[in-house]
Parts: sequence; C-alpha cells; structure tokens
Amino acid sequence: MKNHDEQHTDERLTIFLQQRQRLLGLAYRMLGTRQDAEDVVQDAYLRFRSADLGEVRTPAAWLYTIVTRLCIDVLRRLKTEREQYIGPWLPEPWLGADEAIPSAQDAAELASDLSVGFLLMLDNLTPHERAAFLLREVFERDYSELAQVLGRSEVACRQLVHRAKEHLRKPATARPADDAETRRLLDAFLAAIKAGDEQALLATLAPSATLIGDGGGVVKAAAKPIHGGHLIARFLLGVTAAVVDRITGEPVQVNGRPGLALRLDGALASVLSVDVVDGRIAALYNVLNPHKLEGAKAVLN
Repeated sequence: MKNHDEQHTDERLTIFLQQRQRLLGLAYRMLGTRQDAEDVVQDAYLRFRSADLGEVRTPAAWLYTIVTRLCIDVLRRLKTEREQYIGPWLPEPWLGADEAIPSAQDAAELASDLSVGFLLMLDNLTPHERAAFLLREVFERDYSELAQVLGRSEVACRQLVHRAKEHLRKPATARPADDAETRRLLDAFLAAIKAGDEQALLATLAPSATLIGDGGGVVKAAAKPIHGGHLIARFLLGVTAAVVDRITGEPVQVNGRPGLALRLDGALASVLSVDVVDGRIAALYNVLNPHKLEGAKAVLN
C-alpha cells in the first residue's frame, strides 16, 4: 500500500501528464527551441511536485502560469545569445507527429500558429506580447487568467494582445496554400534543383521570394537572407552544382506543414520548410545548423 506522500506524488503526476502536451506546445511556441521548451516544462513539473496543492485552486492554470513565466525569463536570457548568433536565426524544426503537436482535429490551429514562418514573426514581439498573444489566441485562456499569469491588469493584457495582432497582421489578399499544393511545389522545386534547371526553379518561386538559411556559424549558409526569386535560384543552383548527385530529399512534415529533409550522401544536412502564397513559394526556411537538427535526426533515423 502506498504511503501518503506517494499518493500525492501520483496525483500530481497524473494532473501534470494531462496538461503536458499543451504546456510543451506553449513553451515551444514561446521559445522556438525544443530542448529549452522541454527544460521549462520539466522545471515546471518539479515546482508543481513540491507545491502545496491546498493553495493551488486550479492546477492547470497554475502550470500555465509557471511555464509562461519561466519562458519569459528564458527569452530574456536568449535575447543576448540571439543577438550574437552568427547569421540568420530560425526556430528549431519540429518533424512529424509528436505528443506536443496537436491532434488531427486541431489541424487548422496547427497550420496557423506553428509554422516556422509564424514562429519567426513571433520573435518580433516582446516576451510579454508573445505570451499574451499565445495564451489568448492559441490556447484560449481568458483575460482574467492572463492578468494573473503576467501580473498585469486585464486592460493591459488586452493591449498586449492587440499590439501583438498588429505586428502579426498579414495582407488580406494573400491566399495560403493547402498541403497538396505545397507538396506539389516542393516536388517541383527539388526536381528543378536536381536537374539544374533555372527556369523550372523560377517557376516555383515568387518573384519577391525570400530565402533564410540558418547555419549558426557551424556550417556554411548565406550570411543574410536572400531576396528575389532570380537571386535565390542562382544561389541554390550555384551551391548545389558540385554535389547535386549526392543530394536526396525526403518529404516530411515540418511544424505541421509539408517540408523536405535534405540529405548529403545519406546524412541529414538540412530541413527545409516554405510558405506558399498564390501558387508560388514566397519564403524558404532552411535549417542547416546541426545542433538544431538533433530532434529531426531522432525522428528520421
């Protein structure tokens, strides 16, 4: 028979596991890196395990509060690190199905708030704006809870969400692609690179497309984002010309959307995801930094 302490530990673990999926989803959206997100959620559990449950009226709200505050602290620390980061910074790609990824019925939510492009846009927000927006718009917490989590008034929290929405507003004329269209474009994109066909490659790219490559100073990547379909096509064909026969591409789901795992001589070299608008690739996000590919390797290997 379990003693009193063991029963309480089991009770806390059950409560935590019921919330872990969404807590990890929140932390990843806040931080953009899987390891930092997992560390935050684990830290939250350790604090929850030692908390006085008699003073915790709503365990789920308590856990959201702790995870959010820990993420804000981590973002403040990461700000300096990211300012010193070599080359463009991209969020760590999250491949395939995972316990922190919403289930099939949440596909619409996933497509709108977990894409690499959207996470990159979130980096333009302050930590408090980012937290308020995610808690309200993605995790549907009410403003009274936001006020408790962020230590601000409900009016101030509404202002945070409003400012975040203004920063994240997209052109009303943009027509986002469905998965089938994105996959078709990625297939054509890879085929054009393999064939060294500039015109075919240009046909997949929007004239104003942007390429962002994250090598983190560990592997070679463009030092700055490349703007313009013609410049992107020439760059990609130039850097792949000598090794094109050694490159293979594997269709994968990257943050809930179609992407490519690109291999060189069979070893994972990068993970590519895209934004598609009006039938063309408008943005390419290519993560080459091997430190950010560890999670992808675990899924693919």
